[in-house]
Amino acid sequence: MSRGGRDKDRDDPERRCIVTGEVQPKRGLIRFVIGPDATVVPDLAEKLPGRGIWVSADRSALDKAAAKGLFSRAARAPVTVPPGLTDLVETGVARRVTDLVSLARKTGKAVAGFEKVKGWLAEGRAKVLLQASDGSDRGKGKLWTPTGGRWFGCLTASELGLSFGRDHVIHGALAKGGLTDKVILEAGRLTGLRGHDDGNAAVGKE
Repeated sequence: MSRGGRDKDRDDPERRCIVTGEVQPKRGLIRFVIGPDATVVPDLAEKLPGRGIWVSADRSALDKAAAKGLFSRAARAPVTVPPGLTDLVETGVARRVTDLVSLARKTGKAVAGFEKVKGWLAEGRAKVLLQASDGSDRGKGKLWTPTGGRWFGCLTASELGLSFGRDHVIHGALAKGGLTDKVILEAGRLTGLRGHDDGNAAVGKE
């Protein structure tokens, strides 16, 4: 299972991590490019020009790449690594997740609140269950991972709240759709960066 949340598929593009040396689906990696000033730049949208340098979406891997000069080795030239690169990447990916969930909400594909989420789960409308990492385990345990769907607990209550225009949110759910697939990809990466469960485990009952 890749970090992005799908079984490895031959159609998934693969890249090699410069830290582990492993080839894996790129949905489980972060792309970097070297800017004109020889600085390492995270390319979270994977759209910047230049040769991509790929690192597993894992905090220890990113820390090692920065500390051991692995970006320079991959670029075959001296490069500058910005201070706090791992935190920069984590913050950027978290923002991408919250922005995507917000877009899903605006299109009617996301709801928040225990009762609404429970209703979507019971009706089979939910594909993804989102629960705040700092929410009550007792409350979170009363909900369940959608059948054939996913659960993520990589966002805090305040971050999840940003997606719904509230101060904080503990429970959220996403319906099927293209935006939801993008949330699964980015939340899988954020899960790796924050060291939470890999997104495959259920919080409550199945």
